[in-house]
Amino acid sequence: MIKGKTEKTGITVYGTTWCPDVARARDYLDKNNIPYVWIDIEENADEARLVEGINDGNRSVPTIIFSDGSILVEPSNDQLAEKIS
Repeated sequence: MIKGKTEKTGITVYGTTWCPDVARARDYLDKNNIPYVWIDIEENADEARLVEGINDGNRSVPTIIFSDGSILVEPSNDQLAEKIS
């Protein structure tokens, strides 16, 4: 399990401000009042490396980490709903 922010909040969303998939996932979480920590990987090299490590060297976003240690990468809203319910 990745410790730190996710452990305390439940969900950490790693992404970029310009990615439409990130915007959609964050909008889904916001509209459903699901709290999360937002990390812009373009502003933090360490967090970008974490995302790259999870995704075989790619900066695939959104990368979403849950408190149970599970990870969703570029999930659809349906995948998010299934995971959160």
